[in-house]
Amino acid sequence: MKALTVQNGVFELADLPAPKPGRGQVVLEVLRCGICGSDLHARHHADQLADDAALVGVLSMMRADHKVVMGHEFIGEIAEYGKGTRKRWKPGTRVVAMPIRRNEGLAHPTGFSELAPGAYAEQVVAEESMCFTVPNGLSTEEAALTEPMAVGWHAVRRSGVGKGDTAIVIGCGPIGLAVIGMLKAKGVRHIVASDFSPARRALAEKMGAHVVVHPGETSPYDDLEDRGHLVSGEALFDLGISAMSLMRRSPLPWEPMFRAAELAGQVDAKSAVIFECVGVPGMIDNIIAAAPLRSRVIVVGVCMDFDKFRPSLAINKEIDIRFVLGYLPIEFRDTLHMLADGKVDVRPLITGTVGLGGVDAAFTALGSPERHAKILIDPKQVGGTDV
Repeated sequence: MKALTVQNGVFELADLPAPKPGRGQVVLEVLRCGICGSDLHARHHADQLADDAALVGVLSMMRADHKVVMGHEFIGEIAEYGKGTRKRWKPGTRVVAMPIRRNEGLAHPTGFSELAPGAYAEQVVAEESMCFTVPNGLSTEEAALTEPMAVGWHAVRRSGVGKGDTAIVIGCGPIGLAVIGMLKAKGVRHIVASDFSPARRALAEKMGAHVVVHPGETSPYDDLEDRGHLVSGEALFDLGISAMSLMRRSPLPWEPMFRAAELAGQVDAKSAVIFECVGVPGMIDNIIAAAPLRSRVIVVGVCMDFDKFRPSLAINKEIDIRFVLGYLPIEFRDTLHMLADGKVDVRPLITGTVGLGGVDAAFTALGSPERHAKILIDPKQVGGTDV
């Protein structure tokens, strides 16, 4: 089969043996595969990614000198079943799959390991239990975005954001746009998006942002005080004095009143939920410095360098910081159905399609935020190098 390998940052189109499914696995004929920002990182920072993964017990991540077939955002047709499968679907059925599979007795990340070749190829192996049929009516191209959109859905769920909260998305690359789409699907009524790129700001509006700003001209935090958020320590102190003065005037004991107010959520400051989707050094500290008191910061962007922030500033503001990665199987399934049900429209994100021979040029093109959001690979496409 035709496949695209990468080694020491260099792509090579190769003829590889057709993959064989192991126990509980299926072979898929790849229909489309998305190019992810993680792929861009892995091409040139594979050793650093592997070192970080090893610290959490993932020992099979690709190294720079490994020859790997990348690709983890894929949709394919059922081609062949391995032993121990239930053969749930007829050959030719379209499925998306979570990019994780077993080999040599251990689970490996598909597209990031020599032991789990990905979908920059005509065929890919997936676990039958991790496959999900594509609901009727959803296009192949849209279904191919299930995986990155599931990352956005997981981030939104982990954030604890409510419909009445203010959600701020810093950075409107593919993952930031996925977060915006999923915030809209959840019904969040005030979504602010911030990016320097006019093209990305336009996509943020299409994905559901209510306010879109250029951070060099307007702060995404500008109207938060008017929306009831506390932006200074003095305001918090004054609120405390006013509340206690009011309760002390009552002939009733103030302690039960305070506890009742606490249970009703009337004591805590209103929280902004801020999604960091840039992944460059200094961004977390910038957000902490600008955020209202008691904000929740959800770090979705992957920073490949050492970073630092001021803990004392985060402490003074009582900032919650949460890092997120991946998704759960139920989130992957639900994302697919949200796309099929029209709750999230991902069509604006798809800005190009290339064959295997066009992947190198696509990686370069994705470095320009004005040109592309998501480029898909069609392994059967002849030519297709122009992006």
